[in-house]
Amino acid sequence: MAESITCLHVNHLNALVEDFDDSLAHFRDLYGAQFLLDMPESEYCLIAIGTVIFELFIPQNFLLHARLGPNYNGLEYQVPDVDGARKALQARGIRIVSDKEVAFYTHPADTFGVGFEFYHRNFHTDGIPNGYLEPIKPIDYWRDVHPLGCTGLKRYSLVVGDVEAATKFFQGFMGATILYEEPRPAIGARVVGLDLADTVAELLTPIEDGVIRRHLARYGDGIRSTVFGVRDLQQTQSYFSDRGITLHPGDAPDTLAVSPADNRGLLFEFSE
Repeated sequence: MAESITCLHVNHLNALVEDFDDSLAHFRDLYGAQFLLDMPESEYCLIAIGTVIFELFIPQNFLLHARLGPNYNGLEYQVPDVDGARKALQARGIRIVSDKEVAFYTHPADTFGVGFEFYHRNFHTDGIPNGYLEPIKPIDYWRDVHPLGCTGLKRYSLVVGDVEAATKFFQGFMGATILYEEPRPAIGARVVGLDLADTVAELLTPIEDGVIRRHLARYGDGIRSTVFGVRDLQQTQSYFSDRGITLHPGDAPDTLAVSPADNRGLLFEFSE
């Protein structure tokens, strides 16, 4: 029985937010986010920023989630065979925390703090069975018309305590290949960049005191950041400055970031 899968495409990132109305208004006002789907009975919605789709989970009662607060809790990959992916997980002894038959979520404790969801449809080209509230605006709009100048998802980052084990997992189970390895002394971390499906998964592990060690102590293993590509970082800085947002150095030398404190608890980074 196969113990690996083929990931084709990042459908969306999943994030827990505290307040639906405030969060939706924030992402719409600051980024021009599109509202794609509302599922209040299931406590989630879909939005798109720069063609990057986010599934926002909004619990009716935040009490059980208050210790961690807003955070990235996973992401969904398109795979060619959901049942094959399910069997591959079972062969490795990885638990499934939720199974909807057409899609399922891994238990984050078994997959480096990330709830991976696997589904057979492509959210960008196939859409969803009942359609979105409005068509996703194309990348040409976000790059050339919207003043942010976004070029799509460049990568997402994860903080892990054991980068060797995480690298082996992504290579052996999800078909990733290593693109680069480098130190990041400014954040006290070592980095492994992985080519995975149609984007890059960047693994960050602390090697000395810094923001990554503090993040690991606060949240444990898991997704830290969404990194958007942009045409021009100066244009990006002007965009946020005009909206009263000060950007900060990101986790890589070529990135600028919107602080989670200014972004409903989620770290967004931008890189040319």
